[in-house]
Amino acid sequence: MLYWLTALSDGGDFFNLFRYITFRAGGAFLTALLFGFVFGKPLINVLRRKQGKGQPIRDDGPEGHFSKAGTPTMGGLLIVGALLSTTLVWARLDNPFVWLVLFVTLSFALIGFADDYAKVSKQNTAGVSGKLRLLLGILIAVITAIWASYFHPEALQNQLALPVFKDTLINLGYFYVPFVIVVIVGSANAVNLTDGLDGLAIMPVMIAAGTLGVIAYAVGRVDFTEYLDVHYVPGTGEILIFAAALFGAGLGFLWYNAPPAAVFMGDTGSLALGGALGAIAVVTKHELVWAIVGGLFVVEALSVIIQVLYFKRTGKRVFLMAPIHHHYEKKGWAEPTIVIRFWIIALILAMIGLATLKVR
Repeated sequence: MLYWLTALSDGGDFFNLFRYITFRAGGAFLTALLFGFVFGKPLINVLRRKQGKGQPIRDDGPEGHFSKAGTPTMGGLLIVGALLSTTLVWARLDNPFVWLVLFVTLSFALIGFADDYAKVSKQNTAGVSGKLRLLLGILIAVITAIWASYFHPEALQNQLALPVFKDTLINLGYFYVPFVIVVIVGSANAVNLTDGLDGLAIMPVMIAAGTLGVIAYAVGRVDFTEYLDVHYVPGTGEILIFAAALFGAGLGFLWYNAPPAAVFMGDTGSLALGGALGAIAVVTKHELVWAIVGGLFVVEALSVIIQVLYFKRTGKRVFLMAPIHHHYEKKGWAEPTIVIRFWIIALILAMIGLATLKVR
């Protein structure tokens, strides 16, 4: 919205700053952060009053989690609210990729909100049917695939770009839509599975958002893509503003989610953020790089898949408990130790992902 202030500029005044994506990204970061600080406490108070007993705690979970009973959930409303309002203020609203990412974010947030509401109102951990959640997620991903492909350059439509290998594209053809479904739905659910300890999910999400934001900015500038030998996708630079807003909103939320958490993100936040990150990867044609940057989320999801499949086949467990962060809880690791070490892993993977931009 504020981009239109450039119409008042003669090319050398304050209004000219709004032409620059980096300036608006900085404004988005600060706005989202301020949004979290201003509305965080009031939202938590409302959630506490409305929810009463807060998020239900699993009976078979780690014993340390029972002390968290009564903590309100749906804190993702704070993040999503900051994201939507801030992006609408600072981003160019004539950019189709901005609207695509916002669509995915809001759609998954609504699914997560319905799931959180069902859990809180019924005071059990069942929530919305898993099949319904999956079906809705697939529908969102199909729309995303068609939307992204339509606005991608013709040479990149339905193509899979390989990191490291210069100018290498694989034409997925009819398999492009199923591939996007795996990326979007997989991302949403992987982040959701990671959100099991105070502060565990939000910092890796912020790290991933910062990384994908840099990639989006680079991919959206023809001079950068020529230097880095990556594929140019016009318009993706504006995604940096969304990513900066996510980083700021994440910091604002972490203020209240730091141990001991005053509020949980809930599926409202985790599904929305995971879906958003997957959407950015699809828009920028960096889906495989996202698998590296979001490697922590991949491992969390794989630990659940391995646990379920192995138990069904043998009746035994690979991990003491899945997702894998609960395995380390069961082994006696302190919660802050797990959280901080997982943050470190997320940062290392992000650096590896960024390195693929130049390693050709």
